[in-house]
This record gives sequence, C-alpha cells and structure tokens, in this order.
Amino acid sequence: MRTLVIMPTYNERDALPTTLAHLRATIPGVDVLVVDDSSPDGTGVWADGAAASDPQVEVLHRAGKEGLGRAYLDGFRWALAQGYDAVVEMDADGSHRAEDLPALLAAAAADPAPDLVIGSRWVPGGAVVNWPWTRQLISKLGTGYARLALRLSVRDATAGFRVYPARTLRRLPLEQVESQGYCFQIDMTWRVERARGRVVEVPITFVERTQGTSKMSRAIAVEAITRLTEWGLDDRRRRIKLRVRRLVQALRRRA
Repeated sequence: MRTLVIMPTYNERDALPTTLAHLRATIPGVDVLVVDDSSPDGTGVWADGAAASDPQVEVLHRAGKEGLGRAYLDGFRWALAQGYDAVVEMDADGSHRAEDLPALLAAAAADPAPDLVIGSRWVPGGAVVNWPWTRQLISKLGTGYARLALRLSVRDATAGFRVYPARTLRRLPLEQVESQGYCFQIDMTWRVERARGRVVEVPITFVERTQGTSKMSRAIAVEAITRLTEWGLDDRRRRIKLRVRRLVQALRRRA
C-alpha cells in the first residue's frame, strides 16, 4: 500500500525531529505529512528544512491553531488528492512508537480488509508506559462512556494511532465532521461503525511524552463529554422514531 503518515504539530520543535527520524529509520517506505498550526516555537520552520532534504516528507502549513480534528481532516483531503491507499494518524510527540506501525499496516492489508485499524492500549497485549493511574482511569472511563452512549464495539475509542484505508475516508462525509480534540477520534470511530464498517484493534504500547507539554485541557474534556451526550441522545431518539415507524407500518398492514 502507498501509505501516508499524518503528524499534526503545534509547538513540537523538541519532539518532532526524534519522532520523524525514528519513523523514517523504522519504515522508510512510508511518506510523511506534517500539518503545522503556525507553531510559535518554530516547528513548521524545522519541518520545512526536513522536507527540503527528504522527498518523502511534506509540510502543510495552516494559518493558526485550529485543533486536532481540522488538522487531520485537512491531511485526509491532501492524502486523497495525492492518491494514497492508506492514511495513518500518528502523534509527533513520541507517544506512538514507530515499531508498532508495521503491525497496524499488516492488519490494514489483511484479507478481508478492515475499514479502520486502531492501535489500542486497552486490548490484551496493549500497554501504557509512564502514565499515572489517573490518566489511565480517565482514558478508560472516556471509552467506557463512548461505548455506552454510542454503542461502540471498540475498547480504545480515543486512540490516536490508527490506519484508515483511503476507500473508508472517501465514503465518509468528512465535510460534516466538526469535532475537535480527542473527541474527534470517537466521532470518526462512530462514523465508521454506523456505516457498518469493520474495525480491528491491534495492541500497541503507548509511551507518555518526555518532551514538550500535553495538549489535553479542561476544554477538550468538556467538549468530549458534551458531544458524546448529545450524539447518544440523538441516536436514541432516531432509533425510537424508527421503531415507532416500523410498528405503525406493521399495524397498517394488519389492518
């Protein structure tokens, strides 16, 4: 598969060089698109230099900090326009290990081919390193709430290390996706499952970043809880209306 790895960045000047070097050394066949939100620390400038010396690295500059969701959506559109077969989401901060990517790509190339491959921390074989128990609890509770509210089947709905086949992205209504932050990952997973897509989870080891600062904030958490609740209620109303409609149709046939 012709594969593109998308790395959104905002103030990742310290971490990006190490992450990119490790990825290029581990899987030299993949291309990389750095999507930078005009990082004040010079991340985009450094990425331009890396792209100038490596033809398999490209940089997409955006006017300002627009959020994780929009960064990936812009990257998806770029990847589809360039004709890639598979698109990878991967953090630039080193928390996603390049050595786990071959297993994700192998799963994406399996027969029958899945519609989404998630690098999961919470399936057997998955692990986290240097995360306090509070962060682990928040992550598990987030996925638990998503599973309950949206009837998701996956064990790690907030995971940001994943592979989308291009055919999946082409059939999803990307123009309708408005979620940002980690809520974006849940949103995309739900859209794949609602489209009756098959999702495969592959165990990975998630390593807490050692450089830079986390982008997690109270606003991101509030967005996730609010949107999950709204989506869950809307989904239940939709299913109730569908059941009522079917019941009315059945009664009319009997009459």
